[in-house]
Parts: sequence; structure tokens; C-alpha cells
Amino acid sequence: MKVEIFCDGACSGNPGPGGFGCVLRSGGKEKELSGSDPHTTNNRMEMMAAITALESLKRPCEVVLTTDSQYLVKGMTEWMDGWLKRGWKNSKKEAVLNRDLWERLLELTRVHRVQWVWIRGHNGHAENERCDELARQAISRM
Repeated sequence: MKVEIFCDGACSGNPGPGGFGCVLRSGGKEKELSGSDPHTTNNRMEMMAAITALESLKRPCEVVLTTDSQYLVKGMTEWMDGWLKRGWKNSKKEAVLNRDLWERLLELTRVHRVQWVWIRGHNGHAENERCDELARQAISRM
């Protein structure tokens, strides 16, 4: 099954209260998900958007995941191999931040075939704008 996922995170202060939003689309159907955390960072919310969307899939899928987070895309496509080779240390030999969430994403990519796509945020991309709106609504509901 092929699925399009769009996701975004937001934080009011960094760290501070945060929220995320996702739009999933497949076979003419669309689903929106969102969530929040009272004390988090923007990067963690970007990651939780992707995790929540991928975890909501009921069987292995081919996924195109679109996000405005270079941190998320580069982490999964450029940095992950090095982190694993160095035992979860970054290029400065420091512990990788957000390891708990990176490990969850890594496990999810063993289930789903994910193509990571970066787009510029707040640039008129309809689904990205909707995800940002969902993230901000999730913060305001706390």
C-alpha cells in the first residue's frame, strides 16, 4: 500500500509547550492526527509527528513522508549510519540528542519503506500549512 504523509511540529518557546500535526493520504482517503507535550522542543515535535503517523499504519507500507524539518530528513538519510557506527555518538563524539525518538524511527523504517522528502516550511505548501495549523491547535488545547 502506498501512503503519503505530511507532518510538522511546533513549539511555543524552545523548549516549551509543543504540538505536532500529520496528514496521511492513501487511496483517496485522508486522516489527520495531532498531539502535544507540555515541555518539549521543536525537533522532538517534528520527530513525534513522523512517529505518530508511521505508527498509525496498520501494515507495512510504501511511504513518502514530507516534512519541513531538515533535522528529521538529514537525521534519517545522512547522519543515522554514522551515529550507529559510532555507538550513538555524533561527529563531535557527543551523545546523539533525541536518541529515544531516533530509535523509534529506525524501527519504523524496518517495517515501512520510507522516502524522506524535505520542503521549505511556511511557503504555501497546502499540506504543510495544514499540519502547522494542527500542531498549533494541539498546543492551544493544552
